[in-house]
Amino acid sequence: MSDTQTLTAIDRIKQDVAAHDVVLFMKGTPNFPQCGFSGQVVKILDFLETPYKGVNVLEDAEIREGIKQYANWPTIPQLYVKGEFVGGCDIVREMFQSGELASLFKTAGVPVKDPQQS
Repeated sequence: MSDTQTLTAIDRIKQDVAAHDVVLFMKGTPNFPQCGFSGQVVKILDFLETPYKGVNVLEDAEIREGIKQYANWPTIPQLYVKGEFVGGCDIVREMFQSGELASLFKTAGVPVKDPQQS
C-alpha cells in the first residue's frame, strides 16, 4: 500500500501525526481559522511560539470524519503532540491556563516560549 492514492483517511492521519511533533486538526488554516474553537487553539499555539502543522478538515471530508474516529473524539479541533491526542479546544485552553500545556511541550522536547518571560 505504498501508493498514496490507496491510503485511507486513517492512514493519512497516522502519517501526519507521526511525521510532525505537533499537529492541529482544525477547521480552516492557522492563518485563517474558520471556527472560533480552532481560532482559540491557534492563538494559544502562536502565543507559545510552538511550531505545528495545521490540517484543514474542511478541505477533505474523509479526514474530517476520520479524525473523529481516530481519537474517538467527536469534535474539531484536535491537538496531537508526539503522536498522542491531547484534546480539543476546552482541554487545550485549560491546560494552557494552568501551565500544563507548556510543560507538556517542554517534556516532549517541543520548542515553547516560557510564558513567565513575556
